[in-house]
Amino acid sequence: MQEEIGILDIQGVAADIVCDRFSDEGWVRTKVYVPREMELTIYVNEKALVTILCTAVKLNYLVIGYLYAEGIISGLGDVASMRVSLEESLADVWLSNPDYELPTLRKLGCSGSSVFKTQGQKVDSDLIATPMEVLSLMKQLEEQMELYPLSGGVHTSALSDTKNLLVVAEDIGRHNTLNKIQGECLLRGISPRDRLMLSTGRISSEMLLKAAKMQAPIVVSRHAPTKSAILLASDLGIALVGHARGSRLVVYSHPERLSCLSN
Repeated sequence: MQEEIGILDIQGVAADIVCDRFSDEGWVRTKVYVPREMELTIYVNEKALVTILCTAVKLNYLVIGYLYAEGIISGLGDVASMRVSLEESLADVWLSNPDYELPTLRKLGCSGSSVFKTQGQKVDSDLIATPMEVLSLMKQLEEQMELYPLSGGVHTSALSDTKNLLVVAEDIGRHNTLNKIQGECLLRGISPRDRLMLSTGRISSEMLLKAAKMQAPIVVSRHAPTKSAILLASDLGIALVGHARGSRLVVYSHPERLSCLSN
């Protein structure tokens, strides 16, 4: 399962499209790259679980991360085998328990994936990062983007310590990027605990819950979070940081994790 399944080169991820571009110099016909999306259906013990709209990169990580995030598995020991087929647009997963009863779909997230658990796990961590460390990491995130500079239209997320990025994932779905990070951590034996979670996408309550399950005590985005995410972060012990770009950032919860001691 540790083989990189579904990894394509940039040409395979972003289609070469002819378009007409307008600027001060007038109209110009040119070629551009745009993100290519696919529908991936995950089967568990021969039963269809969910269909996810995603980018065809690191699909094995996406599948494992999704199953873990939704509570279908608690670790790699719960997976007997997995086959990911790009041609068939499916992932066929067999659990160690062949009689496992799949959970009932409760609601759909904006990624199109199902959400079975809505209660977060409180984060227990002593991690503290300075604002300059956070801003430096966000700069590293921008520098390590591969697909976005070429085509736009995708999100990038990363797991890091206070100095360097450890895992980076890109996808048309911001939720998918966190699932890919979770899956890569499981398959590569990387602990996400006491790490920072960085993202270019808006942090919603679903995104915050995924970070909480990874026990990431600091979650950072270059955009604003939702009110629900802020309330969850306050309850779960997570420092939620938004508008992190250039030399500025905003901390919405637990500012002490960013060395801010003001009341």
